[in-house]
Amino acid sequence: MGHGGNVIQELTADHREVDGLFTKIEGLPAGDEQRRELADELTMELVRHAVAEEMYLYPAVRRYVDDGDDLADKEIADHGEVERMLKELEGCRPGDARFDTLISRLKSTVTAHVSDEEGRLFPLLAESCSPKALDELGEKIRSAKKTAPTRPHPSAPDTPPANKLLAPGAGMVDRLRDMLTGRGRG
Repeated sequence: MGHGGNVIQELTADHREVDGLFTKIEGLPAGDEQRRELADELTMELVRHAVAEEMYLYPAVRRYVDDGDDLADKEIADHGEVERMLKELEGCRPGDARFDTLISRLKSTVTAHVSDEEGRLFPLLAESCSPKALDELGEKIRSAKKTAPTRPHPSAPDTPPANKLLAPGAGMVDRLRDMLTGRGRG
């Protein structure tokens, strides 16, 4: 989280970080408790990333990219599916059969989403935005990730203005819960 560069560089770095977390989870034996810690870290990264995209990336796509509304709507729908899986994963232990099933489904969904963003959405955004606008979006994304929620909230609003108003409050509550439980300090 917080890698630097323009919006495309920032989000691509997030994507690689998430890929690495999936690899670490898959590299451990089924009942290993470290898988739970890594799944929590994965959840935190995916939620912060999704919230930041919904706050700043997708509104920019709607504004600057031809057919941006359709693209943004599809990406937001993908986020909803991922968030529902993350919520279900929260209640699983590493030894549960559901844990492995959810990790597998989650990886497949996230991989397809990342491929779509990097192969289609990012190039379209790069064509239609100035380098300065892309840099400014990168800063906004990094800032949003600092206050974004760290736990899935599938029923929370995912479009402006409601998401920009509610996400920092939910993020504060989530970070307090994380601090009290030790979550994310694996």
